[in-house]
Amino acid sequence: MSENRIAKGIVLVPCLLLGGAFLATAIWGQGAAADNRGLAASIGVALLLAGLGAQWLSNEQVPSDSDSSGKNP
Repeated sequence: MSENRIAKGIVLVPCLLLGGAFLATAIWGQGAAADNRGLAASIGVALLLAGLGAQWLSNEQVPSDSDSSGKNP
């Protein structure tokens, strides 16, 4: 289970950081960045959703060894 936790962190942290950076650029960008606010905002939202989606999808219940021991109730 710890490998799954590490993999979630590897996906979640960069997605949140990059998504936040793109959203900040969309909000406070000047010059050439101001021309592409829609693109920066959409990339930022997509990255945030990808990171949170990876976190949410990996929380699915995985059957443990005790559940598949072959004993009938």
